[in-house]
Amino acid sequence: MNGKNVIELRHLKTLVALRDNGSLVEAAESLFLTQSALSHQLKDLEERLECSLFVRKTKPPRFTSAGRRLLNLADEILPMVKSAERDISRLAGGEVGRLHICIECHSCFQWLIPCLDLYRANWPEVELDLSGGFSFAPLPALVRGDLDLVITSDPVELPGITYIPLFSYEAMLAISNDHRLVSHAMVLPDDLESEMLITYPVDRDRLDIFTRFLEPMDVEPGSVRTAELTPMMIQLVAAGRGVACLPNWALTEYLEQGTVMAKKLGDSGLWCTLYAAIREDQLEMAFMQDFLNTAVETCFSNLNGIKAVEVA
Repeated sequence: MNGKNVIELRHLKTLVALRDNGSLVEAAESLFLTQSALSHQLKDLEERLECSLFVRKTKPPRFTSAGRRLLNLADEILPMVKSAERDISRLAGGEVGRLHICIECHSCFQWLIPCLDLYRANWPEVELDLSGGFSFAPLPALVRGDLDLVITSDPVELPGITYIPLFSYEAMLAISNDHRLVSHAMVLPDDLESEMLITYPVDRDRLDIFTRFLEPMDVEPGSVRTAELTPMMIQLVAAGRGVACLPNWALTEYLEQGTVMAKKLGDSGLWCTLYAAIREDQLEMAFMQDFLNTAVETCFSNLNGIKAVEVA
């Protein structure tokens, strides 16, 4: 082995990402790296150690004995480093804070609750509150200081507000198992002209199925009805009472159970991004930064079919 620092924290994080994501492509996305940069980092570490860490062209990756030893080290060291960083942030003045969160996305409770459980354990001194922004306008409340963070897929330019991308997801059309569109490879706007479209009870200008799929082609669905909860929408769809546009990750359990089927919208699919809206003066707060990191980690650990957002 050469004399320079052999193993760095970034190497351990890379190996963990490779193990947890199952492929170089997905590992690179989770670390906000290109696949080329991640491959170069792994090759650099193997050259430093003078041994292979995993077998190429296996999916999921098959780690060598040396690779497994480093993964054991990573599982021991990385949580300790993160805990120390939190403690130092507290000592530097980030101990007390308030985090009042509002959700504009009806499906987000699926991943947000586990995220909050983990975050509360790490930051017990932060005052947490959670509400759904379905009956009021949360972004103006964020500007006023009534809220501290809004989870939204509809960024609106407002003074003093910044939007941090959490992940991208594909919005898909849920249909019943015997629907006339079952044999279609994709759904086109015209296919919905005779359909009952089931949506969440929000203005249509906040629904991508309208703003980015139907309205650009000057198409209206046959009719529209609303449902408050995702399980309610799924049951209506399964019973043949309409179709619904939902995030791919929100459909996972229902597709696995065979309750409904899902079709992509258009040739390239309808991809959307979920953001955390925050006041700029709070962005650098330690407890806020750790919430964002915890949210992203929780999402990529629990949701299928999402992608990291490349930051320009």
